[in-house]
Amino acid sequence: MTDQPTPPHHETPAVGDPDLPQEGLVNIADDPAANTMTGPQNPALAAQFPSQLNAPATDISTQAFFWSSFNISPRRVQRGGWARELTQSDFAISDEIAGVNMYLEPSGIRELHWHQTAEWALMTRGGCRVTTLSREGLPSVEDVFEGDLWFFPAGLPHSLQGLGPDGAEFVLAFDSGEQSESNTLLLTDWFAHTPPDVLAKNFGVAQDAFADLPLHDLWIFPGEVPGDLEQDQLAAGVEWGGTEPVIFRMGKTAPRFENSGGSIRIADSTNFPGAKTVAAALTVVEPGSMRELHWHPNADEWQYYLKGQGRMTVFNTGPHANTMDFKAGDVGVVKRNLGHYVENTGDEPLIYVETFRSDHYEEVSLANWLAHLPPSLVSQHLNIPEEVLATFPRGSQGIVPLRAPRER
Repeated sequence: MTDQPTPPHHETPAVGDPDLPQEGLVNIADDPAANTMTGPQNPALAAQFPSQLNAPATDISTQAFFWSSFNISPRRVQRGGWARELTQSDFAISDEIAGVNMYLEPSGIRELHWHQTAEWALMTRGGCRVTTLSREGLPSVEDVFEGDLWFFPAGLPHSLQGLGPDGAEFVLAFDSGEQSESNTLLLTDWFAHTPPDVLAKNFGVAQDAFADLPLHDLWIFPGEVPGDLEQDQLAAGVEWGGTEPVIFRMGKTAPRFENSGGSIRIADSTNFPGAKTVAAALTVVEPGSMRELHWHPNADEWQYYLKGQGRMTVFNTGPHANTMDFKAGDVGVVKRNLGHYVENTGDEPLIYVETFRSDHYEEVSLANWLAHLPPSLVSQHLNIPEEVLATFPRGSQGIVPLRAPRER
């Protein structure tokens, strides 16, 4: 028999649950035998999800599973680097965005290619040389580093190459849940499957120029460490001011929200004109603080957790409310319009990126909504005195900092 203690952050709430009986361990205070678990168990796995095994009493029913992780995704490794992905086939709820976590060693090249969907990326470690063409056929060659973004519209060709000394690690988000790294249009594949006489005619050279073409795609392969950036730009014919920017230095932007509890930086078409179909928020939540109760009316939220640990409850129609725990490398999805928060449950900053299939970022703050209603109306709904409502936040906070509760 295994007894499962209630985690400290799941103590029985002082307020009532509108759906009776309540769920969770609150039901078995006088009947601990009801918590007996005698079947096969995986304690290491169960320890990753305390809020699933012992849910808060406010959780109700079940809904589509909104947790997955690159940590459980198969990793494809080749000379030059590796990648692992989460598509809708792996993670059913994620129909708007597919994600890839990739590493390129110093000199490692993600071969020249293009996609049938748009590609958004956040550099999480190291540096990467990025090449692409604009829709007008103008070239871009840039170096990106931790905290930087890039965005390639669907159909535009590009390459990625790790810089020294650490190579490049990044997360990619495609604006379709069905997009896969294995479903990519590769330069070597096209050459290998085009008649040599056609290649010769196209490029105006003899057929024997193509005698040593690779017969299999390269995907990721080791090359030479990129040299001077300006020399590569000159060789590629980059004309400054003549192409749409594909790079965005997100870490250097002013936060949309910032206080002692953390910060939120936004990248969308309002400050990154190249980002036509994907918007993002880089969120930092300090220990004990939380991303405020809110929802997004214009798109699903695809989350990638970079550092720390947290928990999130997603509120759905039904009602359904379920709580899940997240750690570095995990991915979460919240469908549009569903209420949620993200609370830092660890002792270090929780850092994650929120990604949306939209050209702009939108959110509705619960506190901001209530602050802009007649107090008597809110009081009649929640049975909270108007003088207490007057102490609520008067607008969006973004992050709720750790603070002592006010006395009533």
